[in-house]
Amino acid sequence: MSVHREISKITIPQLQRAKRDGRKISMLTAYDATFAQLFDQAGVDTILVGDSLGMVVQGRANTIPVTLDEIIYHTRCVARGTERAHLIADMPFGSYQSSIRDAVVNASRLLKEGLAESVKLEVGLEDDATVAALVRAGIPVMAHIGLRPQRVHQMGGYKIQGKTVSAEEELMETAMTMATAGAYALLLEGVALEVAANITNAVSIPTIGIGSGPHCNGQVLVGYDILGMQADWNPRFAKKYVDGAGIITQAAQQFIADVQMGNFPTDANAVHQEKSSSHADHHNTK
Repeated sequence: MSVHREISKITIPQLQRAKRDGRKISMLTAYDATFAQLFDQAGVDTILVGDSLGMVVQGRANTIPVTLDEIIYHTRCVARGTERAHLIADMPFGSYQSSIRDAVVNASRLLKEGLAESVKLEVGLEDDATVAALVRAGIPVMAHIGLRPQRVHQMGGYKIQGKTVSAEEELMETAMTMATAGAYALLLEGVALEVAANITNAVSIPTIGIGSGPHCNGQVLVGYDILGMQADWNPRFAKKYVDGAGIITQAAQQFIADVQMGNFPTDANAVHQEKSSSHADHHNTK
């Protein structure tokens, strides 16, 4: 008899209720079914297929070269490993900036082909009409403000935002504008701690922080970062929970040694030939 396991799916209303209830929201990035399943089973609230895949998966210098088709492919992979967590897909550079029509068409592809449940896009005050159009089209939007990696060349690097009074005022205006446009949540990246706290208190929708201090309604990190997959990558905003690079390197070295010394594979790792009855009979006549 089959056993049906009830899965309590995380929904946008539940995420918004978490803010009202004072429960912190957890988010991790994933790019394939295996990691998605592990994070999902661990109980993470949301999984983001971020354009950060350009750097941690593809080995690129920044996120700008990532294409919409690549995000769709990786989102579809993650969807196969995700049962409980809410699934968010990044809108990559060039997929929504040219026109509102392009934004709606491309975001629709992320939901239809990628099986995402909402989209995230890096926005400024100028993007309020785009966010509103997406929401009207039935596409839930997480608005990403503060440090916008897709504008790394324009910003002159990855710099903390909101350090001056005027910069704080602009971020606050952007946050309020996005909430009014219908965004269901804000992602605050690289925002000065006090500013992130003020925005979190000012808006009714959840804020998810990365490098923005402890006062946001939730936190997001790149999955590879919490696993310590890059030994020489130690950003201030992240936290390594395990030495993944060391563990994987050690396992690979042990495998290499076992192969070279003849310790792997053994008979226990192999399948033996089945002797046919005719072969056995022939053998017994001698």
